[in-house]
Amino acid sequence: MAKKKKTPAEEPIEKQLWKAADKLRKNIDAAEYKHIVLGLIFLKYISDAFEALYDKLKQGEGEYAGADPEDKDEYRAENVFFVPSTARWGFLQTQAKQPTIGKTVDEAMDAIEKENPSLRGVLPKVYARGNLDPTNLGGLIDLVGNIAWGNAKSRSADVLGHVFEYFLGEFALAEGKKGGQFYTPRSVVELLVEMLEPHQGRVFDPCCGSGGMFVQSEKFVQSHQGRVNDISIYGQESNQTTWRLAKMNLAIRGIDSSQVKWNNEGSFLNDVHKDLKADYVIANPPFNDSDWSGDLLRKDGRWQHGAPPAGNANYAWIQHFLYHLNPTGQAGFVLAKGSLTSKSSGEGDIRKELIEARLIDCIVNLPAKLFLNTQIPACLWFCSRNKANGKFRNRVDEILFIDARNMGHLINRRTKEFSEEDIRTIAETYHNWRNPDGDYEDVKGFCNSASIENVRELDYVLTPGRYVGLALEEDDFDFKERFDMLKAEFAEQLKEEERLNALILENLGKVKIDG
Repeated sequence: MAKKKKTPAEEPIEKQLWKAADKLRKNIDAAEYKHIVLGLIFLKYISDAFEALYDKLKQGEGEYAGADPEDKDEYRAENVFFVPSTARWGFLQTQAKQPTIGKTVDEAMDAIEKENPSLRGVLPKVYARGNLDPTNLGGLIDLVGNIAWGNAKSRSADVLGHVFEYFLGEFALAEGKKGGQFYTPRSVVELLVEMLEPHQGRVFDPCCGSGGMFVQSEKFVQSHQGRVNDISIYGQESNQTTWRLAKMNLAIRGIDSSQVKWNNEGSFLNDVHKDLKADYVIANPPFNDSDWSGDLLRKDGRWQHGAPPAGNANYAWIQHFLYHLNPTGQAGFVLAKGSLTSKSSGEGDIRKELIEARLIDCIVNLPAKLFLNTQIPACLWFCSRNKANGKFRNRVDEILFIDARNMGHLINRRTKEFSEEDIRTIAETYHNWRNPDGDYEDVKGFCNSASIENVRELDYVLTPGRYVGLALEEDDFDFKERFDMLKAEFAEQLKEEERLNALILENLGKVKIDG
């Protein structure tokens, strides 16, 4: 029997919406189009939340007796954005077929920002541009208008938040390399959060992109019956456009983003949370960043384990994260795999210091093709300020190595992601290793609990393949070391060739003289 073809109606709502929205894109670049679509989704969310409270105030029952539905303070009291009448979704839908709809939406965004100080400078005003056809914009408004069902704020936030997050990922895929600059793949974020388990406290991401680490942390708390208010988030982003996406992404989830800050200097030159000591740091900094102004920060107080090289920010990020952890804090972050072996410009000495200071808890080797913006092999680092703090077992003289290179599955020809089972397997391995009652054992080719003495014997190299067994040749391959060796060999060959040429010329001269 032929396999029944899946009908579009069976697809999740977010996939149906994405296909429809992508058809309306026409000739607009994905990098620009994302602001158009995501701005409308956000506008729909705040309008739904406003309308839900507006209806309660208008009915005036119980605690809302005598309330004025147009009183802005009523909305502030319940952390709901006030939406002026000309910015409400119902009004925009009545104008959707007008040729001036772009100007109307831009004016709506302006009006919302004026009424809500926390949104000033955040919302896109890109709808009246000439490359956006009014008919297509009207179609998008109709499309977004069908996202949420019912007026309950929680229902609207859940559905719209899910769609917003899905669209962020699809736009990142559509943009390719550029998209990866604002978006960390969902499965990587889920893995970091599942391993760290941020139940309560201060969560910090000093290169927060579109805010995915924060959203996932809140989801983790909710899924484990915790109280979302037990977490407070702190972030920093140097790209203003990306920061705006983060602010909208968090607002649509009802997450307080007042401590998510933007400045174009970045976390190294202008650390806006200078005095913060966080319980958790979760981050995905730029890989191998050579343009981080390291030459201006040679004697910075954050470099407690050695000054990082001016040509690569990897070890600057590590020490920045550690600097912002409280005495029992934990960090989980993504780095280029080269950070595990590099010895150039003092990086090997810094890594040795970190290991000897008992700050490194776990290293996870990641599969290729997980990231949209780079083909550079990546890994996860997990650090702890106190590996004998009583919350977990004493593992001061151990480091857990996990090799997950063979995990994950392709979602297209260029991109992989972890399955839920992959995430659970890796996270549970870490938890079983660090928990007092954990049932951990080494698995050849996958995980190994190595002693600090063993790490010393391997010259402080942290590549998991060296420890878990069945190491592939690539784990032993140091590109820079090999390049330098070949360069030196070539130079020696040139010298030898020059010496031989000189000798030949000298002998030829002697032959002529003798003749």
